[in-house]
Amino acid sequence: MHFDFTEDELAFQDAARRVSADVLKANAARYDDTRDFCAESLRALGELGFWSMNLPSEYGGVDISSIGMSLAVEEIAYHCAATCSSLTAHFLATDSVLVGGTEEQKQALLPQCATGEKLGAFALTEPGAGSNPAEMRTKAVRCEQGWHITGTKHYITNGAFADFLVVYAKTDEDLGHRGISAFLVDRDTAGLAFSQPEKTLGLRGSHIYEIGIDCVVPESVLLGKEGAGFATAMEVLDRGRVEVAAMSVGISRAAYDDTLAWSQERVVSGKPLCRHQGIQWMLAEMHTQLEAAKLVTYKAAAARDSGQRFSLESAVAKLFASEAAAKVTDQAVQIHGGYGYIGDLPIERYYRDARITRIFEGTSEIQKIIIGRAITA
Repeated sequence: MHFDFTEDELAFQDAARRVSADVLKANAARYDDTRDFCAESLRALGELGFWSMNLPSEYGGVDISSIGMSLAVEEIAYHCAATCSSLTAHFLATDSVLVGGTEEQKQALLPQCATGEKLGAFALTEPGAGSNPAEMRTKAVRCEQGWHITGTKHYITNGAFADFLVVYAKTDEDLGHRGISAFLVDRDTAGLAFSQPEKTLGLRGSHIYEIGIDCVVPESVLLGKEGAGFATAMEVLDRGRVEVAAMSVGISRAAYDDTLAWSQERVVSGKPLCRHQGIQWMLAEMHTQLEAAKLVTYKAAAARDSGQRFSLESAVAKLFASEAAAKVTDQAVQIHGGYGYIGDLPIERYYRDARITRIFEGTSEIQKIIIGRAITA
C-alpha cells in the first residue's frame, strides 16, 4: 500500500509541526514537572483550528482526511503527548455527538467545539467496568424532569476542565449492552462531583478524574436514540484507536530522533556511540518499529476514510503502534544510559508518556481479542 500524501494533508501536517515546535515544546516539560493542566497549549491548538480536525465542514470542521488528521496528531504528540491526549479525548466526546447525536444536537454543539469554545470529555469508563463497558453500573431512570442519572465514572480525561461530558449510562438494565444510552451533560449541572486529578505516571499535563454523578437532566440531552449508546461508543473507540496509534508514532519519533542525534554526538572509546555495532543494532530495531508503526497507522486512517467498517485495522494499528512505542522509548533510555534515567532530558518523559498508550482506548489484550475474533470469524 502506497501513501502519497496530498498537498492539503502535508500543509496540515506542517501547520501542526510548527505550532507543536513553537508553543507545545516550550510548555511540555513544565506541565510534566508541575502537573498543571495543559490549558495554554490546548488553547493555542483551538485558535488554529486543530480542535475541529475530526469534524466535517458543515459543523465547523476543516474537512481534513483521517490520514491528514493522523499526521497532525503525530506532530502534536512529538513535542507534548499530554496535550495530544487531552485533544484526542475531546475528539472522543465530539465524535460521540457526530456519530450518535441528532442533527439539532450536532448543529447546536459541534461548531462551538470546533472553534475551541467548548471542551468535551468522554465519560464511559467506570471503576468496575473498564475493558468491558457493558458491565457499567451508572444508570439513568426516567423522571418527571427528564432523566435521573446516578453512578461513578473513572479515569475521565479533561473531566473537571470540560464544558460538557458525554455520559454513558444504562437506561434498561435488562437489555445488557443494548440498554446503554448516552447523555450530553453540562459541566455545571448540579449533582456532578469531581475528584482531584489523579497522580499519573505520565501525561501529567492531561488530567484524569473520578466523577460522582447524581443529577437530573432534561429529555433533550439524551444523545440520539435511547439504547444506541453502546453502538455509538464502540464506533467512537474505533476512531479513537487510530488517534492513539498516531500519538504513539509521535512519541516514538521523538524518542528515536533524540536518540539518533545523541548517539552521533556522544563519544565512547574514541568514536561516536552510533559507530558501535551494538548501538547500531538497537537503532536499527527502533527505526524498523517506527516505520512499521507508521504504515499500520496510515493504513487504519485510510480505512477510516473509506466509509467501511475499520475495527480490525484500528485495533491492529493501536496494538502495534503502542507496543512499538514501548520498545522504542525503552531502547532510547538504554542508549542514553544514566542520562536517559534523569529528568534533564525528555527521554524518561517519553518512556512514561508512552506507557498509557497500551492501556487507554482498550488495552493491548482487548485489541488482541478484537483482532482474533475478526480473523477467525
